[in-house]
This record gives sequence, structure tokens and C-alpha cells, in this order.
Amino acid sequence: MQPASRAALATARERLEERIAETSDADLTHLGTELGAAAALLGRETGIRRHLGDPSASVVARQEMVEALLGSQVNRITLDTLSDAVALRWSRPLDLVDGLEELARQALLALAERDGSVEDVEDELFRFGRILADQPRLAAILGEESTAAQRRVDLLDTVLAGRATPVSRLLLEQAVRAPRRRHLGEIVEELVDRAAGRRERSVAQVSAGGPLSAQQQQRLLDILARIYRRPISLKVELDPGLLGGLVIRVGDEVIDGSVAGRLEKAGQWLPR
Repeated sequence: MQPASRAALATARERLEERIAETSDADLTHLGTELGAAAALLGRETGIRRHLGDPSASVVARQEMVEALLGSQVNRITLDTLSDAVALRWSRPLDLVDGLEELARQALLALAERDGSVEDVEDELFRFGRILADQPRLAAILGEESTAAQRRVDLLDTVLAGRATPVSRLLLEQAVRAPRRRHLGEIVEELVDRAAGRRERSVAQVSAGGPLSAQQQQRLLDILARIYRRPISLKVELDPGLLGGLVIRVGDEVIDGSVAGRLEKAGQWLPR
């Protein structure tokens, strides 16, 4: 996002957080699902998106359009949040859609935080992301927008088999319904980061050549926390192909301490 959109999103998030504190669990669920549905609508309807995200149109006109389109279909808190969002200045209309998606996630993760399940949500999303990485065909089918959305959601429910918390399922359903030409695995990684962020943590994805003991994991957590100056949420997966050692990814940074990685680097110096 460009600076104007980043500022708009920051403002929208602050206002939503204020509302969340006074919202019941039921209304918070409606808020998260309805904001996600509104984002999907704007993602599909180019004309509506352009009007609502047009900074040259009057704020009143944009808010009146939201009221006319959705006023009878969503909760009052959702309508107020949408009205706030369209009144802000976004760099481009698609940034408004991205912003509404972020607000939907914020509301649902606040619900998980409230009932104490946000760490479970983070772990469930990470595990689902690993499933997608191991089964690229499944990821492609779930993200294929030419297939009816409900069929993709039905497949998602089959994969989850009732083993996910309600918030995890809602977040994944929103991603499956409206991937907007993005790879589903990348969207799920973003969701993991947002869940960790709700706990004021960064995610470290660790690929290990073998199992790590609890002591080793704690030592790694302590080291990464010192490096990044914030608590870390550790996600470990086994990769025998590494032969030994670790590959650690935090955001866009990768630390390759694996045996395979060192061998590959050494091979670059060998004559061809």
C-alpha cells in the first residue's frame, strides 16, 4: 500500500478497535463475517469499488451509497465501520478492498482473543498452510475462482472435518471465497502472521532436519527474541531433506543454517 492507504488503514483499525471493546461476541462474529462479505462484493463489482474508493467523490455520496447498498443487510456496527472506511482517503480502490479484508480479520481475531483461542487459531492456520504446501493440487482447487465459491467452501469443510475452531474456519472460508487471484498458501501465511500479531508476536517458521527438544526450542525462541526484539511464535516442521541444522524464516528474512544449505553454498565454489 502507498502512504495514503496505509494511513487510512491505520485509522480504520484504530476506530474498529474502539468499537470492538463495546461489542458482544455475537455482534463481533457478524462484524467479521459481514466485513469479509463486503470486501468480496467490492472485489467482484468494479463499478461499486471505483465509486466507493474514489477520493474525488464527496464523502457524503460514498457513505450514502454504502447505506443504500448494505444498510438493510448488515448490523449497525458493520455499517458504521464501512461508512468510516469509505470516508477515508485510499490511494486506489483496490486498497479499500484490502483494508476491509484486514478489518474483517481484525474483528474475528479479536473474538478469538476474547475467548482465549487465538493461539489455537494461529496453530490451526499454520497447520492448514502446511497441508496446502504439501498438496499443491488442493491449494489450486480451493483457490480456483472459476469454480463456484460454495463448492470450494464445501471442500474446505471436508478438509477441516470439524477440527478447526470457529474463528479459524471463518478466516479460511473468507480466503477461499475471495482469493482475488492470490495464491491461497500466501493468504494463509498472512493469516498466521495476523494471529501472531494479535498476541504481539512475530512468526518464525523453522524447517528442521530432525525433531527439536523443548530445551532446543526454548533456546531458539530466546535467541530470536533478542534478534528481533519482540516475542516470537515458533512454528517447526520437519524436513529430512535438510540433512541437519535449521532454516528459519521470519517475514522476508531467511537464515539458512542447514547442512544442505551449507553444502549448496560450498558447491558454488567447486569447478564445473
